[in-house]
Amino acid sequence: MATKSSAKKKIQFWGTGRRKKAIARVRLLPGSGSITVNKRTLDDYFGLDTLKIIVNQPLEATGAAGKFDIFVNVKGGGFTGQAGAIRHGIARALCEADSAYRPTLKKAGFLTRDPRMKERKKYGLKKARKSPQFSKR
Repeated sequence: MATKSSAKKKIQFWGTGRRKKAIARVRLLPGSGSITVNKRTLDDYFGLDTLKIIVNQPLEATGAAGKFDIFVNVKGGGFTGQAGAIRHGIARALCEADSAYRPTLKKAGFLTRDPRMKERKKYGLKKARKSPQFSKR
């Protein structure tokens, strides 16, 4: 006869963030405030300070900077899009953790998905709007 294990279930909160082609799966666990992106530290993953600030914005707005350990799995897009996706995912996970954070995050605009996408290329043009070189003669 099998005995039940008395292992405590971890309290964790999930949030999915998206921006351009980047998709971030964010997991919040109560802890010291470390942020891990794709099994690397935040400082190791993002070289630019502006991207680190973007990722930390929801935590600073709600005052939850040292309360949660954050584990992020992000793929697709470039660094800026990934930072925006992580910010969106953290904001969604914070709302799941505590509904009192929602008005603050909503007012700051962190819960709104950025709808701007890359414009499609049109025929007869080099890119979306760039036309071929014109010569009068």
